[in-house]
Amino acid sequence: MQRINAAEAARMMEALTAVVVGAGKAILGVNRAGMQVDGKSDGSPVTEADLAADRILTMGLRQTAPDIAIVSEEQVQALPPRDGSYFLVDPLDGTREFIAGRDEFTINVAIVSAGIAVLGIIAAPALGWIWRGIPGRGAERARITNGTIGAGEAIRCRPMPGFGKPWIAVVSRSHGDGEREAFITRRPNSVRHALGSAVKFCRIAEGGADIYPRLGPTSEWDIGAGCAIVTAAGGRVTSREGGEIRFGAGAPGFLVPGFIAWGDPRESLSSEFGI
Repeated sequence: MQRINAAEAARMMEALTAVVVGAGKAILGVNRAGMQVDGKSDGSPVTEADLAADRILTMGLRQTAPDIAIVSEEQVQALPPRDGSYFLVDPLDGTREFIAGRDEFTINVAIVSAGIAVLGIIAAPALGWIWRGIPGRGAERARITNGTIGAGEAIRCRPMPGFGKPWIAVVSRSHGDGEREAFITRRPNSVRHALGSAVKFCRIAEGGADIYPRLGPTSEWDIGAGCAIVTAAGGRVTSREGGEIRFGAGAPGFLVPGFIAWGDPRESLSSEFGI
């Protein structure tokens, strides 16, 4: 089975970034006030912006790497074999934020190889930022201005808060429960920042937050790019139990039971899970 290593992922990064920026321009060109909003079978919304971005991404990814399969939220198919490589795509993450007129929606593209996210790109076109990373090679963010990408700035997860200093936890506006709140409360002087979409992963990666717990089910395409970027920035994304996140294992509905993104995981994981 074809596998993509870090060097091969790096060679594709600029072309993939251009594809993602193009999809962002298409989303920004949609009139949110007059667009059509439909519902999927699971009750989640889908708009013409989701579908337009998906078309652009599919075409661009196929042109860039025609031999790599595409698994997109808007084109759900059977996953490729676990030992293979494929693109894992969310054309518009945070559709509810987009419909509500907020700017915290993103485009997420990852390359998964042998179950691991080996490249991640997250663009927030309305915020004018793009984040990208390859585990083992680092992560960066850059400004997007009128479809043009500025110079990249290296980013790194920040050290775990010292004794008595507040933990900053990024949390979803749309998804929350008592288990998540109890998890956060165990951190000294916790401060919660509510955000939409995969921007939460980016805040961890750039050192603006310490932890992002999502202890309920979520889809693989929501977290693939974020896992790669956080890992590339020196953090870690684990299962609820502290184990490794594996993609493409054939979970029903492409769901991950839950995860935790850690900014600086060394002491945190040791004290939390004993690993």
